[in-house]
Amino acid sequence: MFKNHIDIKLKHQNFVKRVCETKIVYGLECEDGFATSSSNEFEDDNGEPVGIICFWSDKVLARSCKKNDWKDYEVTEIDLNTFIENWCIGLDNDGLLVGTNFDQNMFGFEIEGYELILELIHELKTNNIILDFQKFKNLNDLEIQLNAIMKL
Repeated sequence: MFKNHIDIKLKHQNFVKRVCETKIVYGLECEDGFATSSSNEFEDDNGEPVGIICFWSDKVLARSCKKNDWKDYEVTEIDLNTFIENWCIGLDNDGLLVGTNFDQNMFGFEIEGYELILELIHELKTNNIILDFQKFKNLNDLEIQLNAIMKL
C-alpha cells in the first residue's frame, strides 16, 4: 500500500473515532448544497465517477478545505444520529459515497454509507456510547435492519 493510502485510511479511522466521541460531524454547505467531489476509485454503470459528499470529524479540518471551488462554503455541524439516519442512509440509497476527512488537495477516504454506519456502530458499541434515533429503537435495531438490507 502506498504511504498516501495508509495516511488516508488512518484519517478515516480517526474520523470514525472522533465523531463517535463528540457525536458531531462537520460538512461544508452553501446555498447550492453540501461540498461534493467525484470518486477516484468507483464508477457508476456508465463508467462515470461516483459522486461523493464530504464530511469531517473536526471543524478545523473542514475549514481548511474552504478554498477553490469550496471557498464560499460555510462549516455546518450535524449531529451524529442525524448523520447516520439521514445522510449515510440517504447517500447510500442515492448511489453516492461518503468522503471522510478530505484534505486541501481533495484526497480522502471514500466509503458507502451503509459500510460507514457499520463502522460507526462498532466504534459506538466498543465505547458504550448510546445514540437516540428517530427511526430506530437503538444501535442493535439499526444494525439488524442494516444487515438485512445489505443481504438483499
